Formats: sequence, structure tokens, C-alpha cells
Amino acid sequence: MSFRVFLREFWLFGLKQAYACIFGGYLLAVMIVTHYWYPLESLHRYDFIFLAAIAFQIVLLATKLETWRESLVIVVFHLVATVMELFKTSDAIGSWHYPEAFIFGVGNVPLFTGFMYSAVGSYIARVWRIFQFEYSGYPQKQATVVLVLAIYLNFFSHHYIWDFRWLLLAATIILFYRTTIYFQIIKTHRQMPLLLGFFLVSLFIWLAENIATYANIWIYPNQHSGWQWVSWQKLNAWFLLMLLSFVLVSLINKPKMRQVAR
Repeated sequence: MSFRVFLREFWLFGLKQAYACIFGGYLLAVMIVTHYWYPLESLHRYDFIFLAAIAFQIVLLATKLETWRESLVIVVFHLVATVMELFKTSDAIGSWHYPEAFIFGVGNVPLFTGFMYSAVGSYIARVWRIFQFEYSGYPQKQATVVLVLAIYLNFFSHHYIWDFRWLLLAATIILFYRTTIYFQIIKTHRQMPLLLGFFLVSLFIWLAENIATYANIWIYPNQHSGWQWVSWQKLNAWFLLMLLSFVLVSLINKPKMRQVAR
């Protein structure tokens, strides 16, 4: 591949990634702007973010920048994430909390929070479509479903029994170490190990989490006295949570297999 072709594909790759991140990027932008400037005294900031997320979803569907199938992923992941949020932010657990007031919420959880997680599902569903993903060495669907069910349960159970996240991470590596993902930027499909793709997406989510906590969207116990970088250990949690989102999308978008020479 010539340097000119590389530059062109690199530029288009960035544009397509930006489009795939449109919902998550919009949500993060609203959080940052309202952190520094929010003039509405009659509407809580968290409630404004919730309404802004719904409005943007309507715009995406109306302009066909998002498909109904992708919106279904958002709804499913919103529900799955809200259940986890209710548990994690309960008074008995207190893994993190939302410091500002809200009306649209359940328990200690403002309703906009589900959109933060579903933004990950939205990204994966959209990037799957626009890059026309294909796979080789992809594991059986049943195995991936069992793995993500165990991951989801561990987010709850580790508060009461041993934390299995490192075993789950090892199981993920064993299950996907042979899997290659092929993605089309212009005409030719390029490839990379799927595990590397998982890690890169998780890293960007972790960076976005740091921005969100800085914007006072939620805070961890060690951030009560002042903002600090989110622990690197959260990268592991985001890796597993992102895998959960990926498998949910794979149940809607059946992975397309590519035959490769042995």
C-alpha cells in the first residue's frame, strides 16, 4: 500500500469513526458544556442531559443517521445498564454516586445514565455497519453469550463473593485470541486481531469516563475531595462491559464469516 493510499484511508477511517461515535460524542459534549455553562434554573442539569439525549435520538432516526435496529440496541442496553446502576449506586454498595439533583430518575440513578452505556452499544452497532465487519476464527454464539452473562453477573456478585473479573478476562482471551476482524475503509478490507480492537475501544471509553467525572457527571469515592484520574483498574471493567455490548450487538447483527486460507 502506497503512502498516499495510507493517508487517504487513515483520513476516511477517522471520519467514519467520528460518525460512529456521533451519539457518544454528542452526549459527552453536552456534559462538558453544561459543566462550564448552564443557565437554566428551572430545569436540573441532569434532566436537561436526559431530554437532550432523547431529542438527539429522535433527530438521528428522523434523518436516518441511525437505523431502527441500532436504536433497539440502545434501548436494550439502556435497560441492562440502568439495572446495574441501581445496584451500584444503592446506599448499601455506593460504588459511585451522582452529586446533583434530578427529577427524571429511579432511586439514586438519573435516567440519562443509561444513555452513557447505550452510547457504547450505539457506537458498536454503527461501526459494525459502516465498516462492513467480517470475522474469521469467531467463537460459537453460545459460548459468547455464556461469557457475557457471567460478566454481567460478576458486576453484582463481586460485592459478596470473590471477584472473577480476571478469570473472565482470561476466558475472553482464550475465546477470542484466534479471532480476526476485517473492516472496509474504502474498497479493500483491512484486518486486525479482534482483542486489540476491544482494547482500543475500552481505552477510549476510559478516557471519556475521565472527562465525564471531571465534568461532575458522577464521582467515585476517592474523588469526593477533588477530581483525580480514574483508576486504571476501571479499564478492565470497561473492557468487560464493552464485550457485553459487543455480544448484544452480535445477536442482532449476525457476524459475517470470512473464509481464510490455512
